Amino acid sequence: MPVPTEERSSPSDSLSEPRVLVIEDDTALTTVLAKALAARGFSVQVMATGQAALEAASVEAPDVVVLDLGLPDMDGIDVCRQLRAWFANPIIVLSADGDEDRKVAALDEGADDYVTKPFSMPELLARLRVALRHRRTSAAVAADGVIALGDLVIDVGAHAVAAGGAPLELRPKEFELLLLLARNAGRVMTHGALATRLWGGPAVHHTESLRWHVMHLRKRLGEGAERPRLVTEPGVGYRLIVSS
Repeated sequence: MPVPTEERSSPSDSLSEPRVLVIEDDTALTTVLAKALAARGFSVQVMATGQAALEAASVEAPDVVVLDLGLPDMDGIDVCRQLRAWFANPIIVLSADGDEDRKVAALDEGADDYVTKPFSMPELLARLRVALRHRRTSAAVAADGVIALGDLVIDVGAHAVAAGGAPLELRPKEFELLLLLARNAGRVMTHGALATRLWGGPAVHHTESLRWHVMHLRKRLGEGAERPRLVTEPGVGYRLIVSS
């Protein structure tokens, strides 16, 4: 199949009709999804196999991918890995209830979010809105090395953070954690990914340290109408959510 030579995102700028690629082999479910998404202004393309989906995405990149991990021809995690090698837009995976290991594996391979089956349409729509909103507005480091998320401003070069115009005093590891989450705003960051990036080792050796740093960072961030929220994804990891 043709593979793009460089990582790219969809050429769609306005996202007035965002394109969604649904990769799912359950025809009953895809029928419902396609109708519901189309009714809410999405342009929907459905592929029942991983290979067909990779081919379709390489021809015209969607704005967001909804990927079932249980596909008939290849492992959904492999599809995620191959997509993420060049595809910059959000990937939301669908996983079976209680299959935390599969969720974590997909997220570690570059998925942005997950929805557990069975799920409600409002839940999936909310995840899609979050993914698309963060694609448009978050985590881009400006030329001067400043990240602005809501009323939170991170000056990367100066290692300085302000929230609502007031400076925040952060320990070095807290700053690293915040910067990592901010650069991936909206995405679920697994315990393993965070531990590896922060300490160079697996989460099993740094579970308590990570939990401690998250707890203290959350307190230091505080709350506000425009303040990003540090959200816990039970059994999986954390993410920084920015209000619309």
